Amino acid sequence: MFFRKRDEESEVESMSSKATSVSSGIKGKKRNLTKWYEPFEAPLNPIKRPVFDLTPEQEEKYNHLLSYFETFVTKELPVNDRSGAATHPILESEKAWLTKECFLRYLRASKWKQQTAIKRIEDTLVWRRTFGVTEVPGHTDPKQVITPDLVEHENVTGKHLILGYDNDNRPCLYLRNGYQNTPPSMKQVQHLVFYLERVIQFMPPGQDTLALLIDFKAAPEHLKLSSKFPSLSISKQVLHILQNHYPERLGRGLFTNIPWIGYTFFKVVGPFIDPYTRSKTIYDQPFENFVPQEQLDKEFNGLLDFEYIHEVYWKKMNEVADKKYSVYLDNFRKMGGGIGMSEYDLRGGE
Repeated sequence: MFFRKRDEESEVESMSSKATSVSSGIKGKKRNLTKWYEPFEAPLNPIKRPVFDLTPEQEEKYNHLLSYFETFVTKELPVNDRSGAATHPILESEKAWLTKECFLRYLRASKWKQQTAIKRIEDTLVWRRTFGVTEVPGHTDPKQVITPDLVEHENVTGKHLILGYDNDNRPCLYLRNGYQNTPPSMKQVQHLVFYLERVIQFMPPGQDTLALLIDFKAAPEHLKLSSKFPSLSISKQVLHILQNHYPERLGRGLFTNIPWIGYTFFKVVGPFIDPYTRSKTIYDQPFENFVPQEQLDKEFNGLLDFEYIHEVYWKKMNEVADKKYSVYLDNFRKMGGGIGMSEYDLRGGE
């Protein structure tokens, strides 16, 4: 079992509520580190209102898209992508997903081709129902809904983490390849999609992209975990989901501790990555150049002495994400429940 056992429940609670300072030598210097066990709830830098800065032509295309979906949401949508599937009205959560930023992300990803953007958004709505991201009452198999309970076993080693925000207020999603604890399976893909949805909920007002930090360093030997690269089939499926159903979500991708075989792996999967996404990736540069040290682990020359204790981190991460999404939906209802609202306002911006 990968869980770290605690004799006293109160000890876990104290870890969840307190951070302590310790001293450590980093790169020959002694500095005070903060012992840490949880995700951060907010970035260090000030929140900024987004500037959309559209040309008249782009504004016209956006308005056309908005007008189309204002009619679209009055109709019913298939509950999954199978032929002859039943239909169901658009859910509140789906309307709340159809924001101004969402429309603009799909328009940019479609090179401002309106019909392409419309088709992609419709496909994603059905995919979210099919994959279990959106639960359709009376239709979705409860065992297939992507919930914390469904994927928890995948993360008992802390192989995926939401920890801190980068210099541009993007929430940081860490993928720690060396902490792999399960064989390749659909559950791994569901686990990643679960974390994508969670990291989106961690986004502060004014930010709709994430920072993806991938560390290939092996876990300590005593944990006896795998550091194998994902299979090609799993990698292709993940890339397909990212590019088709989470377009324009990657603001920055950082890769570190890449073994020699890793570069071979990148060459193999490279053709499946679109050029624009590839342009956002940075290899073997210090994370401290992009993430405030106050929210960065000592492993990357930060000021945190982060320790993953599953019982502590998992509970807190889900609590914070649920709270943030509850605020999002409450604001959606208060503002009338229509589509095309700004995520800045929905997330609680001034």
